[in-house]
Amino acid sequence: MSADSKKIIIVEDEPSLVFTLQDTLESEGYDVYIAENGDEAVKIVKEEQPDLMILDLMLPGMSGFDVCRTVRDQNYTFPIIILTARDQEIDKVTGLNIGADDYITKPFGVKELLARIKARLRRSETYSKMKPIKEVDLDPIHVDLTNAVAEHPEKGELELTTREVELIRYLVTHANEPVSRDDLLENVWRYEFSTNTRTVDVHISKLRSKIEQHPDDPKYLVTLHGVGYMLKMS
Repeated sequence: MSADSKKIIIVEDEPSLVFTLQDTLESEGYDVYIAENGDEAVKIVKEEQPDLMILDLMLPGMSGFDVCRTVRDQNYTFPIIILTARDQEIDKVTGLNIGADDYITKPFGVKELLARIKARLRRSETYSKMKPIKEVDLDPIHVDLTNAVAEHPEKGELELTTREVELIRYLVTHANEPVSRDDLLENVWRYEFSTNTRTVDVHISKLRSKIEQHPDDPKYLVTLHGVGYMLKMS
């Protein structure tokens, strides 16, 4: 493997599938790590800092949903592709809402999986090259994006999730411009398709409670009815 090979962690407990995935990915030049359960996956993430995760939902002990939540709570932003036999829409929506970037149902085509992996890595690399915004002043609230906290005069120091940090960065980059929900889904959540959930609205509401002194009457993060949102900054 070359030193700059992308690292992919496979979190799956079905040996035959693990063998197939590992063989396929290594033949494509990826550096592959295997975790058969959630605890092992979280440990490998900390040690190896992977570039992408392929995650089964039905794992022994810690579920795939819990793995995804844990990874995102620890502020890792690499793409997560859920790979599972569960095809109910609620499972798909839940996975995407807690931080997964894509969802493939078993059985699946290897070529499709490889194409999605390449697309997710390409998007992730493009995003990582963007000049990071370290802090934002939304008087009287100071937002420290490096440490993922909002310093609120009444509520004190409020932790920001990885998604909230990405959301603020994107909105600041497009300050004083209308931003649609589809724009946010594509560029912050990195969905390649629209969704019927209120994912964006729910996250905006939670974010307002942290960066607005009066969330019900926002000064900065305003709603543009029929359009989406705008971050007003002078």
